[in-house]
Amino acid sequence: MAQTVVLKVGMSCQGCVGAVNRVLGKMEGLHGVESFDIDIKEQKVTVKGNVEPEAVFQTVSKTGKKTSFWPVEAEVEPKPKS
Repeated sequence: MAQTVVLKVGMSCQGCVGAVNRVLGKMEGLHGVESFDIDIKEQKVTVKGNVEPEAVFQTVSKTGKKTSFWPVEAEVEPKPKS
């Protein structure tokens, strides 16, 4: 089943982005990763596919960058009070 895994990754330069890009590129196809997006400004990595969140987390952690799961509350738009 396809799902989306969102991680917060401490990236400060294009070299950091390259490292994350490299490890996720290796997961593409073989490990169910269909696509991924790296946003250095937001420090956000979004991975889509038939993936295990923990496997994606472990793979990105291997870059040595500070990695954590994106806080769920940051994904939900606040409902306007009526």
